[in-house]
Amino acid sequence: MTVIRLPRSIATVATVAALALPLAACGSDDKKDESASKTAASAPAAAPSTAAGGPGTTTSAAAPFGAGCSAVPVTGAGSFTGMAQDPVATAASNNPVLSTLVAAVKAAGLVDTLNTAQNITVFAPTNDAFAKIPKDTLDKLLADKDTLTKVLTYHVVGQRLAPARLAGGSFETLEKQPLSTKGSGDAYTVNDTSKVVCGNVSTANATVYIVDTVLMPPAS
Repeated sequence: MTVIRLPRSIATVATVAALALPLAACGSDDKKDESASKTAASAPAAAPSTAAGGPGTTTSAAAPFGAGCSAVPVTGAGSFTGMAQDPVATAASNNPVLSTLVAAVKAAGLVDTLNTAQNITVFAPTNDAFAKIPKDTLDKLLADKDTLTKVLTYHVVGQRLAPARLAGGSFETLEKQPLSTKGSGDAYTVNDTSKVVCGNVSTANATVYIVDTVLMPPAS
């Protein structure tokens, strides 16, 4: 068998090339690893899950609705944002649309009762709603604490009512007699006579539906 001997210089070059190949491969892998590491570090963190019941779940109440909402102040304590920070009697006192109701609540001594109650719904008559009552009749009502208390507590339900529940329901009031609601979308009535002009207003302890007519409890 004939052995072919390469010149020393060629053999040396071949050896160096053979060693360089794995080193180059290692260098390439190192660069890939480094690049992948940088990419992972710069990638934004995964957003928290917002699936129903999962971590990071957030809920938001529906916005107030109704033509009468335009009369509510845009900013300040009487605005929707401001009212949401206070209990219901305090929130109403900051809203100029409800000043007659607030005077009636004070006359009946119900401020603390309403402010300390939890998770209630208030059907709140506007100033114009009270103006529908003849002045002498209204003056007598405001002066008769027992009757006034019955009328005002008839406007309060002992649970929070979402708009969908007003589609057709009957709810016991704090006065112990029920009131009825019906409607859909952004059009609801209470006892077939009083229209909701601005609904789903949140306060710290209540949901408020501003209505255009004072509700009178049935004779007991």
